[in-house]
Amino acid sequence: MKTADIRSTFLDFFRSKDHTIVPSASLVPSNDPTLLFTNSGMVPFKNVFLGSEKPGYVRAADVQRCLRAGGKHNDLDQVGYTARHHTFFEMLGNWSFGDYFKRDAIRYAWQLLTEVYKLPADRLWVTVYHTDDEAYALWNNEVGVPAERIVRIGDNKGAPFASDNFWQMADTGPCGPCTEIFFDHGPGVAGGPPGSPDEDGDRYIEIWNLVFMQFDRAPDGTLSPLPAPCVDTGMGLERLAAVLQHVHSNYEIDLFAHLIQEASRLTGTADIGNKSLRVIADHIRAASFLIVDGVLPSNEGRGYVLRRIIRRALRHGWMLGVRGDFFWKMVAPLVAEMGEAYPELAAKQAFVEQALKTEEERFGETLENGMRLFDDVASRSGKIIPGADAFRLYDTYGFPVDLTADIARERDMTVDMEGFERAMGEQRARARAASNFSTKAKLPADVASALQPTVFTGYESLDLADARIVAIVRDGKAVDQLADGEEGFLLLDRTPFYAESGGQVGDTGMLSNPSGALAVEDTQKVGGAFFAHFGTWQGSAPLLKGAVVGASVDGAQRQATVLNHSATHLLHAALRTVLGDHVAQKGSLVAPERLRFDFSHFKAVTAEELAEVERMVNDEVRRNASAEVHHMGYDEAIEFGAMALFGEKYGAEVRVLKMGDFSTELCGGTHVSRTGDIGLFKIVSESGVASGVRRIEAVTGAGAMARVADEERILGEVAGLLAATGDDVIEKLRQLFDKQKKLEKEVESFKAKAASSASADLAESATDIAGIKVVAARLEGLDAKSLRDSLDVLKQKLGDCAVILAGAAEGRVSLVAGVGGAALGRVKAGDLVAEVASRIDGKGGGRPDMAQGGGVDSPELPGILAGIPAWVESRLR
Repeated sequence: MKTADIRSTFLDFFRSKDHTIVPSASLVPSNDPTLLFTNSGMVPFKNVFLGSEKPGYVRAADVQRCLRAGGKHNDLDQVGYTARHHTFFEMLGNWSFGDYFKRDAIRYAWQLLTEVYKLPADRLWVTVYHTDDEAYALWNNEVGVPAERIVRIGDNKGAPFASDNFWQMADTGPCGPCTEIFFDHGPGVAGGPPGSPDEDGDRYIEIWNLVFMQFDRAPDGTLSPLPAPCVDTGMGLERLAAVLQHVHSNYEIDLFAHLIQEASRLTGTADIGNKSLRVIADHIRAASFLIVDGVLPSNEGRGYVLRRIIRRALRHGWMLGVRGDFFWKMVAPLVAEMGEAYPELAAKQAFVEQALKTEEERFGETLENGMRLFDDVASRSGKIIPGADAFRLYDTYGFPVDLTADIARERDMTVDMEGFERAMGEQRARARAASNFSTKAKLPADVASALQPTVFTGYESLDLADARIVAIVRDGKAVDQLADGEEGFLLLDRTPFYAESGGQVGDTGMLSNPSGALAVEDTQKVGGAFFAHFGTWQGSAPLLKGAVVGASVDGAQRQATVLNHSATHLLHAALRTVLGDHVAQKGSLVAPERLRFDFSHFKAVTAEELAEVERMVNDEVRRNASAEVHHMGYDEAIEFGAMALFGEKYGAEVRVLKMGDFSTELCGGTHVSRTGDIGLFKIVSESGVASGVRRIEAVTGAGAMARVADEERILGEVAGLLAATGDDVIEKLRQLFDKQKKLEKEVESFKAKAASSASADLAESATDIAGIKVVAARLEGLDAKSLRDSLDVLKQKLGDCAVILAGAAEGRVSLVAGVGGAALGRVKAGDLVAEVASRIDGKGGGRPDMAQGGGVDSPELPGILAGIPAWVESRLR
């Protein structure tokens, strides 16, 4: 059975069991600052298990794309060396949220594996948690698995409930036993059954894990039954395909076989079993889907992980003899394999190819030099690559340290990681800070599970008279009150305050009652569905949980934010019209004072293009079209023409913002009633923020008017300085620049004449030492270029010579030295510069015939130069 058929058969089976088929979520977790990537199938449902999100269905099935190449879960180093490790993989899963439990989950799994996929029942083994008698009985008595193929697994990880067969989301919260299904490849393969001493062999392979979340784990370790037990299952598509296609390595399944064949063709490698081909085939999947999900190569966070993956693939191509680009050409065969299952991959094929090609060209320029440096380091390093050299490879050639470690491992070497960490210094600290996925609003799991999601009333009104406080959190813990002067955040049953989302900043304002007030400094989403109002309580009595408060949003700030948010949508549409459909949002900030919009584009936007974008947006503002809000199903919205924005998570029903015929996007933010409310749109700047990502900052409304007024003031001041009117300022400036260029040429001419005159005088006064003419002099008023010109004249006049010239300006000395004729090979220009520079707190170097340097101007310089003839004489002996 082909991999594509395995995938579709799984979904069809659970569709027949009344499961809602859910599309794969992004590899970038939505509103989850604790994770770098979606690393398992349950990640998109995390808030459902915590009780803070209600999905609208109780049964679901999906094929979730996952990535384990950074953070705590990182399989990158193993890819290419084992049969089953991947960076990118697909997880088949079925889910029950308080609906069916162990009996149906086990029955569905057995039916699918034995009746649909036709796996021989006598080759399937199962494990259960050692105290889970219910699961054991279901397998043994109802399914009919004999006792000798059911293995009880106890606490084998050093603590109570720390077991391969007991799963927990975190140290506290939902958890429960699990049962795993293994396939026996037969006695011809080494390895023992699960739970045995040689269980790590390849004979018995786990293919499916059924997790029964039935407990809530408290901080003290006690387990309490959950009111609505859930089922969470995960089956690796690649592993299942290997079993169904009768191969022992995931890299031998049809999907990988085709990718490896293409990698073989592109690299000219006949050996299909070469591990480098496996790395390339694995990494093209990870890199392509990361780019599809909005990640682009960079030096921090997720972008850095992507860069590591790409460069590891390129290095393996280099090992196979590839010296040109090849990796980006793997996208087309990947689309042929997976484009039907993931239409977004096919839709963005050209963009993915361009992103990879740009990164490949950038790294390709330095890979060969970097490998040469590595070979040099390795030849003199014994068994350990010094940390300083590993850092130099990283800093100079862009070699991630794990790539260096990967190369070292192939040569039976290691990297001095402690030395590397020391050498990284401030750069490493900045990288840590950039990828520090934390949040200032942490909601205890027990609080979330007991609450209903916050009802947002802020679309209709900015004020609410009777909001009830349903939770108070201080220092990460739920409390019953806030005393006067205490800081924390409040959860209300309903609120007009918009919580930061989709780039729009959170509202500020006031929560108050007769006892006092809390000035809301920020509003954030916590737990996916709750609005947290941050502030400090100021009151004559404590603020109590359950109290009723009046809620009032800062209307001026909200209105200014609204203008910028709606303008962002118009900007997005204009950019796609002017630059092309490859433009997609890569991030945004919508604040009261400005908007910032990051988008995919591989070169700077020209002034003409920016002007056209600004004109188009302002045309739409003047058109004053209605900003219509529609509520509909997600699929209906896409058919309606709506564009989904990067990084957002959408439910079954979505909110669509349509502004005339110009912009239609999914958005939960707050917006204008008509485009004319924006007033004026003005672009402030355009810049690059990462490879393939540009940024535009702009202002609207009163901010745009202030910007225009400021530019007019600056123009007026410039016109005044030039004694010009606004209309002829440019012509006056052009005349001024032309005059400046003419004067600069005259100055250069005078300097050249002075250098020639000085050179003639110096040639006449040169010291003759054994037939070598030596000149060491300080020339006043000459810059570095003029010194080099004088040096060239002297070398031409003198022939066999050693010359060093010094020029000083603003306390610094520039040095140039040259050696010519018979002096070459006996005196080196670099040594000559170094002799002088080292004595004036400077340095220098260069070729044997010409060198440059510098240092600090010193009263001792004349004496140092006077001693050069003797220094040259000592070298000629």
